[in-house]
Amino acid sequence: MRNQDGYLVGLIGSGIGPSLSPPLHEREADELGLRYLYRRWDLDVLGRPVSAIGELLAAARTAGYDGLNITHPGKQAVIEHLDELSPDAVELGAVNTVVFTGGRAIGHNTDWSGFARSFSRGLPDAPVDRVVLLGAGGAGAAVAHAMLTLGTGVLRVLDVDPRRGEALAESLCARFGADRAEAAPPGSAAEALAWADGFVHATPTGMAAHPGLPVPAELLRPGLWVADVVYRPLETELVLAARANGCRVLDGGGMAVFQAVDSFRLFTGVEPDAARMLRHFAELAGGVHVHR
Repeated sequence: MRNQDGYLVGLIGSGIGPSLSPPLHEREADELGLRYLYRRWDLDVLGRPVSAIGELLAAARTAGYDGLNITHPGKQAVIEHLDELSPDAVELGAVNTVVFTGGRAIGHNTDWSGFARSFSRGLPDAPVDRVVLLGAGGAGAAVAHAMLTLGTGVLRVLDVDPRRGEALAESLCARFGADRAEAAPPGSAAEALAWADGFVHATPTGMAAHPGLPVPAELLRPGLWVADVVYRPLETELVLAARANGCRVLDGGGMAVFQAVDSFRLFTGVEPDAARMLRHFAELAGGVHVHR
């Protein structure tokens, strides 16, 4: 352990009041006998734009923080303020975990590994030949990496910003092969979902602060599996609509837990108990089932 006196960790993001990361980390630390304080730095509460993330990072470093989790909308904006990136963070162009060590701020990405582990457990035999991804931001980049690593044949990327979708598709093809990813126009959700085996949603839509459905409910047909990365609330409008329409569904809880498992390890050097963190998450989320 780097810090024998305990650990000071934070979360930077927008609208993070409902986040379960602080109690999830602190409960596991208690179980392991570690002193661990996890604080929220909510951009909305602080009245700061995402462009202030560099200042907040510097303040956390000065205050003696051991690390930070970064969530929407800062996973890409934070990169220019870091001293070093892990290989995964370099490939993804997104960071959700920053570790302060040896006077340096090092960026990691545990979102992709968290989603991959959640998907493998929650939808172990789901067909992945043709997958649609909505959202090409930091979470979308991580999910895309995970799905192609898990064997997706073709990933079709949709984003409200066509240039961002195209940039992600190009970077995926460079890493995984020329025909593995393609960008689709923002208005082509109906055609894309009719083509797909599965649909992964990676935008803020459905969060407590951004209610609503990311696609029309009638496009969610039986035979299509649906995975959501949003977990606040766990039962998003997308999860409820997909389930009602006969889709196999993966909620965002598993990704939230498994990315936290990997972040906790990076912050402390101690291996957490993933099964126990899944149980704690289910309790914190109000007893709602979390895919294991």
